[in-house]
Amino acid sequence: MPIHLNKAKFLEPMLLLPTLELPEGPRWTYEPKLDGYRALAFKTAGNVHLRSRNDKSFNGKYPRVVQALSGLPDETVIDGEVVALDEMGRPSFNALQNFRSASDRIFYYVFDVPFLAGHDLTFESLEKRRELLRQRVLPTLADPVRECPELKAKLVDVLQAVRAQQLEGLVAKNLDSAYESGKRSGAWRKMRLNQRRDFVIGGYTIGGDTFDAIIFGFYDGDRFIYVGRTRNGFSSIARADLRERFRSIQLTECPFVNLPETKAGRWGLGLTVEKMKACRWIRPELVAQFEFAEWTPDQHLRHSSFISLKESVNPRQVQRD
Repeated sequence: MPIHLNKAKFLEPMLLLPTLELPEGPRWTYEPKLDGYRALAFKTAGNVHLRSRNDKSFNGKYPRVVQALSGLPDETVIDGEVVALDEMGRPSFNALQNFRSASDRIFYYVFDVPFLAGHDLTFESLEKRRELLRQRVLPTLADPVRECPELKAKLVDVLQAVRAQQLEGLVAKNLDSAYESGKRSGAWRKMRLNQRRDFVIGGYTIGGDTFDAIIFGFYDGDRFIYVGRTRNGFSSIARADLRERFRSIQLTECPFVNLPETKAGRWGLGLTVEKMKACRWIRPELVAQFEFAEWTPDQHLRHSSFISLKESVNPRQVQRD
């Protein structure tokens, strides 16, 4: 049932259903998955509010965005994502985390309007809401508020373009969908498309019957550089196979030249002296392919996951670039 309100206020955003495959058809549309903070903006009684998905105020954190929203029609709610763009113009969560040094690269990408000038649009189709967004809302707003790009092409072509741009993923939305506040119905879906690279395994952390996580890096000449560890992506068979391979190539000393690190860092990927007590080392001979979202400023990998071993790759040829 539509929510009939005259005054705009925060509402729980409609959620995206994670999936390994996206639907295709004339009533599905695509958007890039933006690696940022979901945010709803609303204006009521002349005052603009920018709120996180958990209803925390973003007004003090992103004042340029709030100022750019000043022309928003009164008693209106819009939905979007606060994003920071890196030097290549790609969304970067790391850049967003360090926004104080790059505030001019922060943008608010808008993709929906659940309420407009006191009128409830949640029961209208996404197609209709987008039309109203473009006609009556976006013209009132200024940079750094922008419309979220709509990718109008066949799914196979969209996926190819998103991968070529090294974006985080892709979103599919049904053009007939209502705005289902707080729900994850599947009318909106998301699929992650990570980068893939080869790295060399140099150790693991103890835990369970096999191991808890593997530790990996790359070569810089003769120097073996730590970049991350992950417990993701392992089947029970892969875990057993790796553990068996580890037995014959054990080392007593850490092979990484940049360990230990002085601090764990924002993402907890730094290996400090204390954390290294749970590590076991192996000769860096096993090459594997990994997925990851992006490099962090301290040269670690965010959201990494093991894919498979690469049997025919020389570990010395696995370098950063």
